[in-house]
Amino acid sequence: MPQRRIQQVRQERQVRQVRQVRRISVLLAGVLGFLLVLTGITASTAAAAAAAAPAPGAGAEKRVFNGMQIIFRTDAPNAFCTIGAVGTDAYQRKIAISAGHCVNGKEYADRDIPENIQPVYDRNDIASGPIGHLRYFKDPEGSMVGHATKDYMIIELEPTVVLSSQGPHLKQTGVLEVPGGQPSPNALSPAPNSERLLGAALFNNNELVVSGQLGVHYGRVTNAAQGIYQSWAPHKGGDSGGPAIWHVPGSAYPSAANGFQAAGPWAGITKAIALGVPPYVYTSSANILADLRAREAARPGVYGAGFQITTNP
Repeated sequence: MPQRRIQQVRQERQVRQVRQVRRISVLLAGVLGFLLVLTGITASTAAAAAAAAPAPGAGAEKRVFNGMQIIFRTDAPNAFCTIGAVGTDAYQRKIAISAGHCVNGKEYADRDIPENIQPVYDRNDIASGPIGHLRYFKDPEGSMVGHATKDYMIIELEPTVVLSSQGPHLKQTGVLEVPGGQPSPNALSPAPNSERLLGAALFNNNELVVSGQLGVHYGRVTNAAQGIYQSWAPHKGGDSGGPAIWHVPGSAYPSAANGFQAAGPWAGITKAIALGVPPYVYTSSANILADLRAREAARPGVYGAGFQITTNP
């Protein structure tokens, strides 16, 4: 075969391979309902999370807590995100919050979903069945790391689950309030303290403590623009939606001495690894709560409105 023809055949084969890869990517996004980007979804083992999570027991109460890894299809256990906070809303529904970019589907985005179309499972205890159903997520509007200020998901948990404020590393002691802080860009006026942002100027020493596959870490908030916190506290793929608390000044940092545990008010959820210094970004709890209140004002009854962290241990 002439050399020119050989090169042509190779080029045609490469084109076919590229098209096939693109087609598979589209099918994954459409069939699985996942947006496979950055920290939202990963393909790694469950070993580390399984070691940290409570072992499921036959007939035991199903406990749901911050830091729990969740999946949306039982045949795709390596496509997971993480719960950032659990509690109840103003209508006494049991609620969990995670990242909005973990799911995809424009026909359901940015509206309450009362239909039980998308079950949610504990990744490390699939056999127990769904822990709840997806009720809301914001369309990313073209962004590969979720909507700029509203990258969150609301899950209505099953009435039978037991809520817990204690995750593998973090105990959430309520919702963060920042008296005098800058209002979230999502907030109606006047903004309550729970919808105000941590300061990030040089004289501020606000720190986030976060939990995920890398264990528990903490780092100073270096930027809070638009209610998106940048911090040196690291995370990795699959941690999206995971918990971040505010380090209460004077309280213990996680260490070997205290079993790598920390306690503090819920400050936000893991968003992505972005281009920047530091690269780790988090959606503030203020942004989420402000958007929930604004949506509730426009149409009362939305899932998650008036969200409060559970007080259950």
